[in-house]
Amino acid sequence: MEVSSIDQAAPVAPAAASAFTDQAAQNREIVQAVKAVNSAELYGPNQELTYQQDTASKRMVVRVVDSTTKQVLVQIPPEYVLALAADLGKT
Repeated sequence: MEVSSIDQAAPVAPAAASAFTDQAAQNREIVQAVKAVNSAELYGPNQELTYQQDTASKRMVVRVVDSTTKQVLVQIPPEYVLALAADLGKT
């Protein structure tokens, strides 16, 4: 009778690397979409779409910004949602 070990752990690193690669690819696609929207001036000549990571929540944020005054006109997700997510993450 042959007995083999059933505790053969599969490497976890490839899955983590795959998730990182998927996220990087998704970020590149979003950046390209933002550039396309800005070059088409879909929001007008004085407004632009921006895309950046919120430092506190580590979530991606899209904003419509007035390019002359740099005032944020619309933000997705809104600040209150980011604050709520940060608060939920602390508990």
